[in-house]
Amino acid sequence: MGERRIVIAGTGSGVGKTTLTIGLMSALQSRGYTVQGFKCGPDYIDPTYHSAVTGRTSRNLDSWMMKDEAVKEIARRGSAGADISIIEGVMGFYDGKDPRSNAGSTAEISVITQSPVLLVVNCASMARSAAAIVKGFQSLSEEVNIAGAIANRVGSKGHYKLVKTAIEQECGVPVIGYLERNDDLNIPERHLGLIPSIERGDLDSFFEKLGTLIEQTIDLDRLMELAETSVMDGGIEPSIFQKRENPLIKLAVAKDAAFNFYYQENLELLESYGAKLQFFSPLNGEKVPADAEALYLGGGFPEEFAKELAGNKEVKQSVKEAIAAGLPTLAECGGFMYLTEELQTTDGKCHPMAGIIPGTVVMQNKRAALGYREITGKPGNFLLEDGQTAKGHEFHYSTYHSDQDVPYAYKTKGMRGSKDEGCMMGNLIAGYTHFHFASFPQMAQNWIKQCLERKQYV
Repeated sequence: MGERRIVIAGTGSGVGKTTLTIGLMSALQSRGYTVQGFKCGPDYIDPTYHSAVTGRTSRNLDSWMMKDEAVKEIARRGSAGADISIIEGVMGFYDGKDPRSNAGSTAEISVITQSPVLLVVNCASMARSAAAIVKGFQSLSEEVNIAGAIANRVGSKGHYKLVKTAIEQECGVPVIGYLERNDDLNIPERHLGLIPSIERGDLDSFFEKLGTLIEQTIDLDRLMELAETSVMDGGIEPSIFQKRENPLIKLAVAKDAAFNFYYQENLELLESYGAKLQFFSPLNGEKVPADAEALYLGGGFPEEFAKELAGNKEVKQSVKEAIAAGLPTLAECGGFMYLTEELQTTDGKCHPMAGIIPGTVVMQNKRAALGYREITGKPGNFLLEDGQTAKGHEFHYSTYHSDQDVPYAYKTKGMRGSKDEGCMMGNLIAGYTHFHFASFPQMAQNWIKQCLERKQYV
């Protein structure tokens, strides 16, 4: 018996992949199908929409940060119990780590997971030319399986018929439907991309509207046929995600609209090595749980809630006391920003933060960093011991300034070379870099080990 998987790929960024993906998810859910979402690449925000519409946690598939076996393992585990898995691509279909290869691209994910591909084409202001675009994507790689296409942003049903005729004649694949240009369907954006679904409240009416439009103009029965494929081979045996029945430590995780950038696999790997996760909301005035033995402050948008975070003095004090007590702590990007002395927003206002890391974070209107990172631990880094290396990424619009020397936590290597990064203060590891634990699962083991060693002396 086979499985159903489909990759929704785009000819480029901004072609409408996310809108189409969540619309397809909504329409299939309405038909009674159980849908599992995945996102290619390191993005945190698009998966929040997948999760909101499907009711199942969407997961990232990244062939640069993870080995092929780990990608397959995550895809297989996430798809369990689903009628169909929909994998949203990133950027253009062939865009990835290296312009000379498919490394890190949606195309590579489609090959690793043995998934058929639906190519989304922005057909505004073109007809027969759309066939040339699809044909070019077909010819660039013999490994990929472009099984069909969807015409987006067409002007009318008549326009769609012109595009469909050209593509099907010249490319030999079906065009299974279309969406007309509709500005009402745009998802709000800001500097890091789409506004996360967690900040937008009840989205059911939006999902329902989008799903209804999809149902009217896209052949969902044909999509289900194209998605039929073989059972995925490979993966990791035994699984690296075996949850322990008896947790060894309690790990507090900040999670709310200000802090919500977490890879599900990071959390599950921590559980598999012995952590019991305790979620709390700094934004809503919740202090670090009194019995917590470790602390994880993920990324997010502290700058959007700087005033509220600054005003929650008891929360800041609880974080300060937890770190001062030696709780092994990881603070990534937004979490790192929260631990500094103050955060200056783009309007020039300064907001006092937790005051643990000396210095100020300054928001700016231009991007400060974007890209994949190889991360090597500095001596004393309990997460990456003795030069151990993991993978992750950076994406932020702020810069950190301090007149004090704080020991670096790790060295990062990206397209522009290597540099020392982050802050290390006792059992605190903080910095702009987001780690993916599946790139080096021993990170989770190292964290639990550090917590257990601390418990012996407390």
